[in-house]
Amino acid sequence: MFKVLIPTDFSENSMNAINYALEFFKYEKSEFYFMHAYQHDVYNHKELLTRIVYDDIVARVKKESEDNLNNLLKVIKKSNPNPRFTYYAISSFNSLVDEADLIVDSKNIDVIVMGTKGASNNSKLTFGSNTLQVLKYVQCPVLAIPENYKYSPPKHVLFPTNYLIPYKRRELKLLCQLLAPYRSKIDMLYVSKSEKLSFRQEDNKLFIEESLCKNETNFYTSKSKKVDQAINDYITKNGIDFLVMVNTRHSYLENILFQSTIDKISIKMPVPLLAMQNIKRV
Repeated sequence: MFKVLIPTDFSENSMNAINYALEFFKYEKSEFYFMHAYQHDVYNHKELLTRIVYDDIVARVKKESEDNLNNLLKVIKKSNPNPRFTYYAISSFNSLVDEADLIVDSKNIDVIVMGTKGASNNSKLTFGSNTLQVLKYVQCPVLAIPENYKYSPPKHVLFPTNYLIPYKRRELKLLCQLLAPYRSKIDMLYVSKSEKLSFRQEDNKLFIEESLCKNETNFYTSKSKKVDQAINDYITKNGIDFLVMVNTRHSYLENILFQSTIDKISIKMPVPLLAMQNIKRV
């Protein structure tokens, strides 16, 4: 059974991510936790001019959050009466990242699903601020869905890696379980000017080969120094419909996410991204 956390701000982008998740997990018994953290809504409320009205605004925003979640569940249950699914709603006066952390730990969440952007939808950025914060700081795999992306089965998966990190069995097992219903083909892409691997890289590559279950797995090298450009080109030229990257020290994804400003993130996001965190969890 999968346990899936879906943060929502009730925006169109958020609903698009929800629809993708419900399609993606339709073959599996799954628990969905729809979460709205409304602390930001309180502190940025247009009527919060004095401390006197604070409690009243908290109560109003809380009720609005709960009402929106209840309405969301009604819509989802009507449109997706999947007997394999169980739905829960969580409304919390907390920040999105802190609440996501709490739920991930308390419910042992397998994956977080959210849109690459939320209500603000800044067209100049690859990721919205909330998604970027979750990708950076919440220790759980994140499946980020691009705006307006319409669901299609993940048949051809790209997994760029530099083979420098020892992968965790939990993460690779999760990837296998997620892709098993679709019999996905996985392309491992090493971006480098040299095809020669160090002993450490060879060992990590061998571990991947032995751990990726029954999925057809192919290994390729792109002779380039520009990782983001190589990934973009590969997605475009090879009909990729699902991207997997690992977020840890010295990984491709870390280099992309932790650039000096988020405006410099140059990887395009035309397909869903599964960001695995390469961390130990019980």
